[in-house]
Amino acid sequence: MRFLFIFCSFFFLLKSNAQELTGEQLLEKTIAFHDPGGNWETFSGTLNVTMETPKASPRKSTIVIDLPKEHFEVTARRDTNTTKYSITKGACTITFNGETNISEEIKKKNNLSCERANLYKNYYTYLYGLPMKLKDPGTKIASNVARRNFKGKEYLMMKVSYDEGVGSDVWFFYFDPKTYAMEVYQFFKGNPFGMGKDTGEYILLSEMKTIEGIKMPKVRAWYYNKDDKYLGTDILE
Repeated sequence: MRFLFIFCSFFFLLKSNAQELTGEQLLEKTIAFHDPGGNWETFSGTLNVTMETPKASPRKSTIVIDLPKEHFEVTARRDTNTTKYSITKGACTITFNGETNISEEIKKKNNLSCERANLYKNYYTYLYGLPMKLKDPGTKIASNVARRNFKGKEYLMMKVSYDEGVGSDVWFFYFDPKTYAMEVYQFFKGNPFGMGKDTGEYILLSEMKTIEGIKMPKVRAWYYNKDDKYLGTDILE
């Protein structure tokens, strides 16, 4: 009977914590876990990431993010090709297999463009800057924190949307209720409870690697929301 009382009290405490925390408070707690020294704002580091996808050879990328110098570069190697995108204070350069003088034919064939360079910059800076990037202007944190089961585990869940012009996807972030570590996130194209419910993807995060004082997920496994189809895995070496 005493064990039952303790178990029920613990469950009630966890439930109460979820109800009492606001979205902003939960965000502060998860940032305190992932970036206790407040290092993201001055982050300058190199990430080595291997992307594994079904029916394709691995893509190995070396990513340099230097926020104080407004510099980003990614060098990606797959099979016999090496592509490098570099952006410094908005100025973009592209290198393909060591050449910067690239013909329009090769650019088109390999989908090389400064637009794509900025896409990579935004993609990697956002994902590896989470959850700190959720403090960026235009981010709308829902005030209510819910307690949800996802793939067999209970989480504290926070909903995030964006101002028009910043982003149109709706995101849900799932945090361990004890440590506040970010362990899952998913996004939907539009209303996740309406027409957009079968869109988007979810990402399972596992293990941790500390880079420049920041705890980053080592493994990110991507799946479709609609049918749980596996898409690929990013591994931080």
